[in-house]
Amino acid sequence: MPVKREGSSPLGLYTIGIAALFLAGFFLLVVFGAGSYRNTVSGQNDNMASRALLSYLATTVKGHDSAGAVSVREGAEGSILTLADGDTGYALRIYRRGGVLVEDYAPLDSELRPEEAQRIGETAVFTVEQQGSDLLRLSTDAGQVLLRLRSGGAA
Repeated sequence: MPVKREGSSPLGLYTIGIAALFLAGFFLLVVFGAGSYRNTVSGQNDNMASRALLSYLATTVKGHDSAGAVSVREGAEGSILTLADGDTGYALRIYRRGGVLVEDYAPLDSELRPEEAQRIGETAVFTVEQQGSDLLRLSTDAGQVLLRLRSGGAA
């Protein structure tokens, strides 16, 4: 017949203490992990938003890249990037007006129409530099992109 001891064994308390310690560590890991994940995603979204404008510009220029279709001129508020639309006599013109990059679609030789232009995005800087016969450097406050024109150069 087993003998019963008076009092309780400390082994049960140690087991509960160790389980509580592991549970507290798990909860801390979840809380710090969620905070770290939130910060990472926020940084990634900020990076994608700042790169969206440059990506749009690069894609638009490459889509209109044909002989004599791409031209650059200076206007009152800076660079004006003109992308001719084939033989239609119309062009897509991209320029900065009041801290906002806009585009309008109008006849090639017509005046700019900022009141009818579509807003692309906010930027404090928009410059287009032609480097050589077939290289364009587009700059915004988000950075720069170099584009090599397959058609052989800007007009």
